[in-house]
Amino acid sequence: MKHPVTPDGRYFVVRGRLWRMASPDLAEDERASLVKRLMAARRAVRDAKASADLESEAAAHRAVDEAKRALGERGPVWWRDGAPDLNRHMAKNTPYADWYAEVRRNGAAED
Repeated sequence: MKHPVTPDGRYFVVRGRLWRMASPDLAEDERASLVKRLMAARRAVRDAKASADLESEAAAHRAVDEAKRALGERGPVWWRDGAPDLNRHMAKNTPYADWYAEVRRNGAAED
């Protein structure tokens, strides 16, 4: 598994860092549409950077943020049990530390 997913499905791990997953409550067609929107916004960021268009770049960054919020990857958490948001935290410094250490021992992480 290139990017292991936490047992509760809330995060995936890249280079030891937790990244919030999209909300599982989204319908597949809605999720797919939002992912397309996110990818288009990321391409717009790339293109604006290449042309040194600061206004377009700022607008593209806003579009990325809007898509990620709609997916549930940013903003209020999509789970309802009161657990904190650990997005962008190092897995080894979170309650997932033991799980992640086991994942690494078993060679399932890309670190």
